[in-house]
Amino acid sequence: MIEINDVTFNYKNSAEPALKNLSLSIREGEFVGIIGTSGAGKTTLTFLLNGIIPHEFQGDFYGSVRVNGLDTVDNPPEAFCLTVGEVFQDIDSQMVASVVEDEILFGLENFGVPHDEIEQKLQKVLRELGIENLRTREIASLSGGQKQKVAIASILALEPRLIVLDEPTGELDPQSSREIYELLRRLNREKGITIVVVEQKIMLLCEYVSRLVVFHKGELVLDSLPRDVVSHTKLLKELGINLPRVSELAGRLMADGLYAGQTPLTVEEARAMVEEVLIRGRDGKI
Repeated sequence: MIEINDVTFNYKNSAEPALKNLSLSIREGEFVGIIGTSGAGKTTLTFLLNGIIPHEFQGDFYGSVRVNGLDTVDNPPEAFCLTVGEVFQDIDSQMVASVVEDEILFGLENFGVPHDEIEQKLQKVLRELGIENLRTREIASLSGGQKQKVAIASILALEPRLIVLDEPTGELDPQSSREIYELLRRLNREKGITIVVVEQKIMLLCEYVSRLVVFHKGELVLDSLPRDVVSHTKLLKELGINLPRVSELAGRLMADGLYAGQTPLTVEEARAMVEEVLIRGRDGKI
């Protein structure tokens, strides 16, 4: 689905490249999480996936990016609009209408969907995302989580094969954050849509993604299963990445020779780890 080969990109007037010699492949149907500190190149990566780079941002671009078989250098961003849908970090800047149904209709009408199909597609996407009650609501009156769902609905109505999200839960409370990820997992599993999401809430991310990619200063540092990535506690701390507390606890226990099992990703797994350590200590095995 996505093939990034040896890409280096330096924004105009920037002293250092935002991405350096990046090679990354993402298969159709994957659910991939991207993490890293500020300035790691995560948002720049998202701009590669829909042709915004190299067409909309000035700078030096080297390498190649192919999305669904199309080279982003040889094709304008609009060539990817029906394949790639993106939810931006600043969700309000993405909205073009004042009412929910108009926001969803905007893409359908602009891409020439036949008029007799528009209402059917609108009702379908509202139903699939569970926001039928929001159809006539003013977007300004919605909560952060509701706005995220509307943004995803406006993209989903165009039936993309890939959805890219840049920190979709940055301003959401824990419950709303989990609702967004449950929705993304359902779209991934039931519709086979490829999901690429940049996120700071690593513990939440690890519960849903099938693969975790770590960036640091424009370079890809780690790319593996979530459990494998968070087990690199020392390296991630050196990179300035805030680890889930359960992973950090596991790292300390491992360093002290008290635990040799798999790194936990959830509170339940962490509880089992602590119980194992306590039992072994009680039995004199440590």
